[in-house]
Amino acid sequence: FMLLMCFTLMFCVVSVTNVPPLHSTIRPGSPVPMNTNNPGVHKAARFGVYRYNNSSNDLFLFKESQIKKAMVQIVRGLKYMLHVEIKRTVCEKRDHASLDSCHFQRKKNLQQMLRCYFEVWITPWTHTVHIPIAHC
Repeated sequence: FMLLMCFTLMFCVVSVTNVPPLHSTIRPGSPVPMNTNNPGVHKAARFGVYRYNNSSNDLFLFKESQIKKAMVQIVRGLKYMLHVEIKRTVCEKRDHASLDSCHFQRKKNLQQMLRCYFEVWITPWTHTVHIPIAHC
């Protein structure tokens, strides 16, 4: 699947998602493990981080540091279930920096790591992303 997701009028994210082959022991619609290095998993994790950053009161932006576990369920699109560690960056929210160019915080007193669970539901044919769960 190919997904073009736009956040505000300033930037869009393109995601190419590879769905693992269904094995005979896996029922259609059941969640299946995904490789945490999968590009679709990384894009889904970033959507979860955007949701966290938009709802937090922190002065700094957070960015995913490690994807611990990933599963995907095919249900009217792709529903990713992700366990992700996110860390505070040096980029302040008011600067609206691209997360790709934000480095993790180096000052000991400002470092922070959170363990999060994100559910990210991507519907490619409607070009939508819904994040019903973002717990950190």
